[in-house]
Amino acid sequence: MKSHRQQLISLLGAASLCPARIIPTCAFQLTPSPQLSSSAPPSPPAAISSSLSTTSIRRSSSSLSSSLDYEGGSRDALDPLSPPAPTTPPMKKKDLRTLQRFLEVECWKLPSIRTLDRTLLAVSDACKQINRIVQRAQTDDLYGAAIDPITGLPADVNVQGEVQQQLDVLCNTLMLRAFCGASNGAVCAVASEEEPLPRSCADVMGYDTTASSSDTMGGAFQSGEYVAVFDPIDGSKNIDSSLPVGTIFGIYRSPDGGIGAGSDGYSMDSFLQRGTNLVAAGYCLYSATTVLVLTLGSGVHGFTLDPDRQAFLQTHPNMRIPDVGSLYSFNEAYSRDYSEPVRKFLENMKETGKMGGKKVSSRYVGALVADVHNILINGGIYAYPATRDAPDGKLRLLYESAPMAMIMEQAGGAGSTGYGRILDVLPPQPGKKNGKGGDEEDENAGRGVHVRVPTFLGSVENVYELDQFHKYYGEDVD
Repeated sequence: MKSHRQQLISLLGAASLCPARIIPTCAFQLTPSPQLSSSAPPSPPAAISSSLSTTSIRRSSSSLSSSLDYEGGSRDALDPLSPPAPTTPPMKKKDLRTLQRFLEVECWKLPSIRTLDRTLLAVSDACKQINRIVQRAQTDDLYGAAIDPITGLPADVNVQGEVQQQLDVLCNTLMLRAFCGASNGAVCAVASEEEPLPRSCADVMGYDTTASSSDTMGGAFQSGEYVAVFDPIDGSKNIDSSLPVGTIFGIYRSPDGGIGAGSDGYSMDSFLQRGTNLVAAGYCLYSATTVLVLTLGSGVHGFTLDPDRQAFLQTHPNMRIPDVGSLYSFNEAYSRDYSEPVRKFLENMKETGKMGGKKVSSRYVGALVADVHNILINGGIYAYPATRDAPDGKLRLLYESAPMAMIMEQAGGAGSTGYGRILDVLPPQPGKKNGKGGDEEDENAGRGVHVRVPTFLGSVENVYELDQFHKYYGEDVD
C-alpha cells in the first residue's frame, strides 16, 4: 500500500508530464485509489492539500512553458488544435555601397579631385558628430548663448548680427577641424558663416602664420590646393521645436595654387570666385533620418546614415529632380515686401491653382537644407527673394546659394537670382570699382565672403517661369 506522501509524489510527477493547457484535467483524473486501507495516515487538511497541488501545478506549468519558450516554441506548441506559431524572419540590411567606397571610386575616376577623398570622409564624420549633438541638445543643455572661456561673459555678436549660440560654436569647431585637421593637407583655408573673415588652416590648427614665423609645421597646412566654405548649422532655431536642420559646404580650387598670398596665410581671391569654380558641394540633413547629399561635378548622390553601423550608405544614386513640380516653398509672411515680379508670380499661381500645369501645394520648414531637400526629391521651387528691408536677399552666396545651386543643376534643376544663374554671380572684389562709372569701391566688397544674393532653386520649368516674371515686370524692388 502506498503512503499518502508517495501518492502525492506520483500525482505531481504525472501532472508535470501534462501539457500546460490540460494540466487541470490530468489532475482531476489522477485521484487516490479507493482501495486504500483505513489504517493509512490521515490526509492533510483540504485547504493545505489544495494549496500544495495548485502551487505544484503552477510551478510545473511555468517550468514547461519556460522550456518551450527557450526552445523557440510556444505554450500552444503541443496542442494539436492550435495554429502553428508565426515565425519572424530576421531583419536584413540592403546591400548598399558605403560613402567611403563611393569616394574611392569617384576620386580615382577624376584625377583632378583625387586628393579630396579624405577631406570628404572627414566632413561626413563631422556630420555624424553634429547629428549626435543635435539629438542631445535638449538633454545635455546645449542651448543658450555661448560663453567666452576667457572672460566668462556671453560671446560677442557675430558677423551676421546675431549672438553666437553654444550649438553654433560647437558645430563650427567640428567643421573647421574636419576641413583642416583631417584633410591630409588638401585644404589650405576655410571660411565659415560664424566667423567674420576666412582663416588659414595653419591658424585653425594653432600655428603662427605671421611672415616672420619660422614654424615649418604650419607651412604644411598652407600648401593645399583647395579652400572650403560652409554653414555649420543652418536653421539652428528649429531645434527648439524638433524640426530639421542641416549643414552646407562647398569646395573651391585655389587660383594661386594653394600658396597663401596674404599676411594671414590665405588670399581673399581664393574665396571670391564664381560658383562655376566649385569642385564639390553638399549638405547634411538632420531629420527623421540623417542624409548626406553630395556632388563632385558629375551627378548628385544621396547617402543615409545607418544607425547600427554608423556609416553613410548610398541610398539615392544619381538623384534627379523632376522637370516640373507642384511644391512651392516661400516664406509668405514677407510676401508684401517681395519685389513685384515675385508678387505677380505668387498671385498668378494662386489664381490658377497651378504651377507648371500641376496643382500647387505649399511646404515651408524654415531651414534651407530641409526645404531644398524636399524640392530636390519631389520637384517644385524654393525661394528666398529680395525684400524692401533686404534688397539682396538673406542667403549668403558663397556657402549657401552657390553650393545649393550646383547641387540643383547637377540633378537636372536650376538655380537663379531671378535674372540669371546663381553660379555665374561674381562676388564683389575688394579694391574694384562699383561698375557705375564712379571711382568709389563697390559697397558690397566689405562684406567679403558673406555677400548675399536673392535665391530661387528647383525644377527647371518652375525656375524658368519665375525668371520670365522678372523679365516682364522689371528688376527694381518696390
